[in-house]
Amino acid sequence: MSADFNIIADVGKGASRRLRHTGKVPGIIYGSGKDPVSFTVVHDDLMHHLEHEAFYSHILTVTVDGKAQKAVLKDLQRHPAKPKVLHVDFLRVSDTDVINMQVPMHFINEDISMGVKAGGLVSHLLSTIEITCKASDLPEYLQIDLVNLDVGGSLHLSDIDLPKGVQITALTHGADHDLPVVSIHAPKGGDDTTEEEGEVADTTATEEGGTSE
Repeated sequence: MSADFNIIADVGKGASRRLRHTGKVPGIIYGSGKDPVSFTVVHDDLMHHLEHEAFYSHILTVTVDGKAQKAVLKDLQRHPAKPKVLHVDFLRVSDTDVINMQVPMHFINEDISMGVKAGGLVSHLLSTIEITCKASDLPEYLQIDLVNLDVGGSLHLSDIDLPKGVQITALTHGADHDLPVVSIHAPKGGDDTTEEEGEVADTTATEEGGTSE
């Protein structure tokens, strides 16, 4: 995937404000033992890239001042109230660099899972996960198969099938970081029918047997 940006010479708060008023976003690319380089990107172009999930977890080809560099999106500063990006950071990478990245999870076979067939509801507890791997091993996403998940069941981080060379960062800190990712639970009020049937049975028994005083 490629993304083209233009370098700027002036930096600082005043310059950043001027850039934003002209529809541009300041950014910086750093890492791999090279000097950080400040650049600008047209805000609308950046927003178009951000519409694609892969932009967040792919190795990108970032062209700055005519020089192509491999990099990953490392940080975005968004406006707290408006759909605007205020600043963007890229980290240069080589194939052998070990990096930590947030990648999305794709859940498959929800509609045919055991739990959903039994009337359960799926709860997605996490949508992205931090992984550690070489840049060359970076997956676009992790796939979670729910086909065998039943009502009352859940899948944890340790249940995820990982590509070769990929680790889930949280699990390197111990078993107590093995968080649930997705679960299937019975719908609220699922036992109402049973309770109502019990109430009907009690009423019938009272009517047939009479009440004692």
